[in-house]
Amino acid sequence: MPLIPEEPQIHESAQGPRATPASGRTAPTPRPVPGPRPAAPSRPGRPGPVRPAPPAQRTSRDGATAAKPGPSAPVASAPAPQIQLIPASAQGALDAAEEAVDLLLDSGRAPGDVLVITTGEQHPWATHELSFGEASYWAQHDAGDDVFYADAAVADRAGKRPVVVVAVNGGAEDLAASALSVAHAKAGALLIVCGDPQRINSVLGAGV
Repeated sequence: MPLIPEEPQIHESAQGPRATPASGRTAPTPRPVPGPRPAAPSRPGRPGPVRPAPPAQRTSRDGATAAKPGPSAPVASAPAPQIQLIPASAQGALDAAEEAVDLLLDSGRAPGDVLVITTGEQHPWATHELSFGEASYWAQHDAGDDVFYADAAVADRAGKRPVVVVAVNGGAEDLAASALSVAHAKAGALLIVCGDPQRINSVLGAGV
């Protein structure tokens, strides 16, 4: 009789330890530890936000480019024209202006880009065109397809042009100062002044 209970006890204890290793195996079934691998999806999640980031950069670049034209537009109208001085006597100022115009046209400037102002004797072209009447004379100015020559007394009536050439070929000091001031306002990119450097510098300092 005592043997019988001992055997089942032995079998139970044997089964117990066997069961425990089996259960221990199931416990280490941290094989679901591949479960932490799903943390990998979190990694792609990181690139995910990174991808939207580049488009944001593109938009910022676009915004930057859009902002650039904004300031560039005022910049075009804000800067003062460059001033170039060509030394010449009052008698040779008109010839110097003519040479300057020829160089401008040879360099690719369109004739309609150039306005020439004289402070003394009118340019022969202006004298000739005015002989047909002021209406015809100013109509050619409005057409804007050729170099236009104007006397300092009426230069303020002329429109703006990219290049203005002033021939200081005589005239009163105040008229020269007025002509240079008007020319500076009319010139979009370049102001060329032909005449006596000392006189021009004194006038430029006061009038421009």
